Amino acid sequence: MNGNIISSTLKNLRKEHGLTQVDLAMKSGVGLNFVRELEQGKATVRMDKVSQVLDLFGYELVPQKKVK
Repeated sequence: MNGNIISSTLKNLRKEHGLTQVDLAMKSGVGLNFVRELEQGKATVRMDKVSQVLDLFGYELVPQKKVK
């Protein structure tokens, strides 16, 4: 799962659940700037915080072999 997939997945999940970026930050316990950077596809984000946000929606980060 690359950064763009994570970014778009989380943005879509947030919108499907009717959450603003502020709502998502508060409910997942991360900062608003982190949510913004994550949705913009910033290449360097903390994996523990990504996991924290994904957990809100019942998702998790897992190692996966690259698809060529």
